[in-house]
Amino acid sequence: MEAPPHNPAETELIVHSPEQMRELGRRLAKLLRAGDLVLLSGELGAGKTTLTRGLGEGLGVRGAVTSPTFVIARVHPSLGDGPPLVHVDAYRLGGGLDEMEDLDLDVSLPESVIIVEWGEGKVEELTDDRLHVVIHRAVGDTTDEVRHVTLTGIGERWAAVDLSVLSA
Repeated sequence: MEAPPHNPAETELIVHSPEQMRELGRRLAKLLRAGDLVLLSGELGAGKTTLTRGLGEGLGVRGAVTSPTFVIARVHPSLGDGPPLVHVDAYRLGGGLDEMEDLDLDVSLPESVIIVEWGEGKVEELTDDRLHVVIHRAVGDTTDEVRHVTLTGIGERWAAVDLSVLSA
């Protein structure tokens, strides 16, 4: 019996600390380019913003990456020749893409890397190509730093990207 083909556009990782989550963001940033949409899902306190902080460091953008919960979206321009990072927190937005139109994400997407926390079911219509990152933590144990991270590339852009390099 033959093993199923390996899907390079999906990988699962175990992260043991906030610093490892930031490092994962720094490594992931090396795979990202202008036009990429990354959806982050996970419980409150799972590490979405910590991962995004690492992405910002890896992309070399200006400004401290913090949760944009109350401003909804924050743009971090590149300090070099890379793309800007647009960090969106869709937690307070109930509707779909219609409610997010005021953010002009469709205008920003071609030249930016857009990270959307709580974006599942809200921004998928922006593009057929996206990276979905799901972060799970041990429920009920607030002292446990261990996170299970699943990264799934969707669409042609991610078909040939080997996400398993992130576990190295």
